[in-house]
Amino acid sequence: MNEHHHVPVLLEEALQALQVKQDGVYVDATYGRGGHAQEILKRLGTHGQLLVFDRDPQACEDARRKFGADARVKITQGPFSLLDRTIDILGLAGKINGILFDLGVSSPQLDDARRGFSFRADGSLDMRMNPQAGESAADWIRRAEENEIARVIREYGEERFAKRIARSIVIEREIEPITTTRRLVEIVARAVPSREKNKDPATRTFQAIRIHINRELEELQEVLPQTIRLLATGGRLVAISFHSLEDRIVKHFLRAEAKGDDLPPDFPVRHDQFHPKLKTVGKVIRAGDAEARRNPRARSAVLRVAERTGVAADA
Repeated sequence: MNEHHHVPVLLEEALQALQVKQDGVYVDATYGRGGHAQEILKRLGTHGQLLVFDRDPQACEDARRKFGADARVKITQGPFSLLDRTIDILGLAGKINGILFDLGVSSPQLDDARRGFSFRADGSLDMRMNPQAGESAADWIRRAEENEIARVIREYGEERFAKRIARSIVIEREIEPITTTRRLVEIVARAVPSREKNKDPATRTFQAIRIHINRELEELQEVLPQTIRLLATGGRLVAISFHSLEDRIVKHFLRAEAKGDDLPPDFPVRHDQFHPKLKTVGKVIRAGDAEARRNPRARSAVLRVAERTGVAADA
């Protein structure tokens, strides 16, 4: 695994958005290999705190190796939907100055063929962000009904040939179990009748199965509402998305919380009387040409920022 090739996306933009204070309390909800966490720590003083989350045990091992001796750092392995429970235990609800989400799969996960995330190298068809829990992609493909496979590939991969791919998977698994990434890539390639320019035909299918296996969109939908109660007034929520499905969830959440109470459009009240819990900050940020050339993963990255207002979480 080539961990030294891991490059955090939109690093400076994320740090500027977080507005790190020396004595602040921050959450890196998706540690990866610590690119963002390391830079946050550089800006924290001796009384600052950083809470690190990742569901991947390899990521948490990396965090413990790099920051385990730093008293300012608390490391938790688990999905970020458990954010509120952990922060409640620490007594820090309503005191968090910034929460960062760098969504999707990390570069080290993609680079390690054994994890099964990549269609570019042959490996076990696993795709779990935590290989110690849940169902692998191979196990799901073995048991799932054809219509469920088609639905997942269509909804999470936005793949127009989802039915054809699902039919081929079901036929091929009867001949021989689909347990490697290469075999799945070959099945998809034969099922897809046309090619997108500069895109492997398996791209959308792999994305879809990975999202489904890890409940990525459900996790995001569960954690975003938690941030309202966890953030201090003026605290920042920063989210980096890499595909339209997760970005849509973030965008709609921020828009709804910045709008506030759902009152008729002609209701005679000021905007602050709608009790908006968040206010969006600036415009959507995308990687510049130079970063996109250095790091191809940055090409699809979208960064959104919001700030917690003083409205009570239960208002």
